[in-house]
Amino acid sequence: QVQLVESGGGLVQAGGSLRLSCAASGGTFSSYLMGWFRQGPGKEREFVAVISWTGSTTYYADSVKGRFTISRNNAGNTVTLQMNSLKPEDTAVYYCARSRGVRLRPTTTPSDFGSWGQGTQVTVSS
Repeated sequence: QVQLVESGGGLVQAGGSLRLSCAASGGTFSSYLMGWFRQGPGKEREFVAVISWTGSTTYYADSVKGRFTISRNNAGNTVTLQMNSLKPEDTAVYYCARSRGVRLRPTTTPSDFGSWGQGTQVTVSS
């Protein structure tokens, strides 16, 4: 069973940057979609970004488009989320997730992802 471990969260001022990483172990990685989701205080979990199993296709939530970049390294079993120009509304716990099936078209629906990390806190101060 795959295990996903996120790292790189922290406290940053508005306008700053953070780079989140997710390391996968104990299962296959390269044939699965990988996504990032977040859950802010008092909010439901929401989609942030997804990357295809080849790495050739990416989708972003409108709220982060142009500021965040998702990438993956299939040889190293890692996926990263580069976050620039951070805003206080980006404050949330960020989760890495692997899709339920292999070679799927990119999806933004949380229920299409079956393996989740424990999350990493990102706090953006104004």
